Amino acid sequence: MILFSRSFQLFSLNLAAVVWPSWLTGSSLWLHLATVILFALGLFLTLRRVGQGERAHSQALERLIPFGRTFFAVPLLLFGLQHFVFLNEVKDAVPSWMPWHIFWTCLVGAALIAASLSIVTGIEAGLAALLTGTMLFLFVLMIYMPNLILHPHDPLAIEGPCRDLALSGGALALAGTLGMSGGKRTGKKLAVGWLVHVGRWFFAVPMVYFGVEHFLHPEFAPGVPLQVPMPPWLPMPLIWAYAMGAVLVVGGICILANKGARPAATWLGVAFLLLVVFIYVPMGIVHPSIEISGELDNVAEKLAMSGAALFVTGAIARKSKHAMNPL
Repeated sequence: MILFSRSFQLFSLNLAAVVWPSWLTGSSLWLHLATVILFALGLFLTLRRVGQGERAHSQALERLIPFGRTFFAVPLLLFGLQHFVFLNEVKDAVPSWMPWHIFWTCLVGAALIAASLSIVTGIEAGLAALLTGTMLFLFVLMIYMPNLILHPHDPLAIEGPCRDLALSGGALALAGTLGMSGGKRTGKKLAVGWLVHVGRWFFAVPMVYFGVEHFLHPEFAPGVPLQVPMPPWLPMPLIWAYAMGAVLVVGGICILANKGARPAATWLGVAFLLLVVFIYVPMGIVHPSIEISGELDNVAEKLAMSGAALFVTGAIARKSKHAMNPL
């Protein structure tokens, strides 16, 4: 109790030291405002869809599944806007052998923004999810893998492609789910069923890797271990690191083995959401930053992981339903 009280006092002092005008100037205001507006819109549309009869889930935790769209779409909007706010920085990530770096940077930014709006509103959401998953997988092949080959011992060179591969898996799982929902013929449902398998594997493999990293490097903030230091005000930091590591390893293995995959994916979604609420949002309040890999970026990344996990849960649930009754 004393440890928790001291941690809360440290957090309060850091919060009081924040330069609040930085939230209200330049692109910081617009990025925060855009994410808050889309998050509110997503919650409203989700609650309305559920109220209009979208499939209810019997288990309490699985009631979060419909909110996966909002959790995934809001980060896509932020990442897309960053392509324009930090144009000169983002364009340097375009492979050197590709021409027109600014063109590709703006095109990807616009595509991410369009995909976020499509997924959250449900307008051509299946197509948007498929294209988003494909694009993220291309990032892994064209950007991250060459860098990994050049720097095989750099932890960040490994974690980057794992992150995008997991998000690609979530998007492909959603595409498969919506394809099975919308298909009127069994053949069409079976034709998109492979997306669920691919999405499940793309998502689960990085989870196991991230989980192992939590045990090897518990000094980093939990979730996606990108060498972000554990916040000093967090009580019992080792427990957070090891607990999240265990959830990631067990959850990833269960999804890969298809044994208890549905509850495992659900718990992964809940775990990432808890990290957002109790660790990354407070970190963003104490040290507000909209830079690439800044605090707002870290919040969005973990929220997107929560959405991807819930997409996998929904895909497994939908596939199980059709396996029992393919018509």
